[in-house]
Amino acid sequence: MTDDLQTRMVGFVEAVAGAMGVSVSVACVPIDDGTRITIDGEAGELFLRHQAGGLDALQHLVNAVFRAEHPDGHIVVDCLDYRKSKDEELRQTAVLLAERARTTGETQEIGPLNPYARRIIHLSVAADPGVSSESVGDAFLKTVLISSADA
Repeated sequence: MTDDLQTRMVGFVEAVAGAMGVSVSVACVPIDDGTRITIDGEAGELFLRHQAGGLDALQHLVNAVFRAEHPDGHIVVDCLDYRKSKDEELRQTAVLLAERARTTGETQEIGPLNPYARRIIHLSVAADPGVSSESVGDAFLKTVLISSADA
């Protein structure tokens, strides 16, 4: 990713926060499969209200604006490490449900989830060759089904 793109992404997030009257510190950090934009500062808690609906909306906006010119995969917007802890929680849940699907032979269900959360579940399940996952539903929020590969 170029420094110019990084600067523009940070500037965009700062502009959105500023328009909301929120003073925060924003930075870009490369991750294995893309870029993490971090938001820090007490005022950032505004993005985490209502089950982080503001953070989800901001991430959607950032991806809509910069996805086409971002060559390094996906863009994650995190505030006060909220996503980092939620991502780990989702990974652990996926592993638990995959194990349950493998041992019982019954399809396990999790959701409804937004596209970002579904991606984490699918990637976690894909690491286990004994199970598979699929998203079902026709809305923004979909359910993920985790099944034994033997089923």
